[in-house]
Amino acid sequence: MNRPLPNDAAASLKLDAEPVEASIGASINELITELQSKGLRLADLDAGAPSRRGGAGPSDHKAVTIDGHTVMIPVHTGAAAASPFYADAPDAEGRVRLHRDGGKLATISFPKQPKFTRLQTADGISYGKIAQLHGHDVLATTVLQTCIRYGRRSTSCQFCSIGESLANGRTINRKTPEQLAEVAKAAVELDGVKHMVMTTGTPNFTDRGAEILCESAFAVKAAVDLPIQAQCEPPDDPIWFSRLKAAGVDSLGMHLEAVTPEVRERIMPGKATVTIEQYMTAFADAVKVFGRGQVSTYILAGLGDTREAILEMCERLIAIGVYPFVVPFVPNSGTPLENHPSPDPMFMRAIVEPLGRMLVEGGLKSADIKAGCGRCGACSSLSAYEKK
Repeated sequence: MNRPLPNDAAASLKLDAEPVEASIGASINELITELQSKGLRLADLDAGAPSRRGGAGPSDHKAVTIDGHTVMIPVHTGAAAASPFYADAPDAEGRVRLHRDGGKLATISFPKQPKFTRLQTADGISYGKIAQLHGHDVLATTVLQTCIRYGRRSTSCQFCSIGESLANGRTINRKTPEQLAEVAKAAVELDGVKHMVMTTGTPNFTDRGAEILCESAFAVKAAVDLPIQAQCEPPDDPIWFSRLKAAGVDSLGMHLEAVTPEVRERIMPGKATVTIEQYMTAFADAVKVFGRGQVSTYILAGLGDTREAILEMCERLIAIGVYPFVVPFVPNSGTPLENHPSPDPMFMRAIVEPLGRMLVEGGLKSADIKAGCGRCGACSSLSAYEKK
């Protein structure tokens, strides 16, 4: 049963982004790459859909639409506070001007506040604590907001802030299948959501979250026809891939984050116990179930892996049918890496530009992914380079 939240705010503004002005001297792709590395200062942080602090996925970001591309831009990080990019408050006609170093650069827009987040369950839980809008048409949720590795420096991923939003009361720990189905149905009907991402903290060292993802996907698919990507570490038994598929999962994400053993051991000491070769075996098994291009992995550039190492890994992944979604590392507040710098825009461009060509040549494109981060593409400029 849906009930309006008290003191409901009016819907935030949504504009059609105007073309970037010719004075930029750089392509949209390059502008997005630079913004994602350097962040953005905002005159009005509340304009459009709410920004996010903490949690899994694109945290400390805000969704921004630039020339038709909706991307996640850091706005809460230290780099963003010193960014050369600045966005005015919306003017009387609702236009938002983007500036760099004081000069007008472009007109941008923000996706509007989703309607489903103004509702709550019958027992008073805000829909926004159960799932969030990512990009402009993706429903995202962390089914389990705790992890067996989180909070212990000897095992936790140094970039992870999965516990921050829980500690600050912005979410609930376990989203039940019934709650997820209710919110997903509302998000499709009210906001035209096109696909859904379900990630999870790792609850154990066996199925590593696959079981609760099966339960969740089954409930959502029973309520609404919505493509779903599930995300977890490789389970101990490949039978879970078939179980996930049977439960209604359309695509699968298993995230390497870093691509060399030394960086993985330094940045994610617990997760690194699942070796790269174990991931590669799991990827091959998953592709047999979900098909080429429907299995993906997140790679965070800027943690210490070289450009050459990242591209070499991407070549291996593409060969077996896995989409490597390379994104710039963004330091999240409240984590051991909160002061770690984001990668230089030129470093990112030197990766995503050739990778875009590699993906097209390998027959893997973000537009062909049924659901998930790769299809959304908002956390990286990679998909724009597929079209270049």
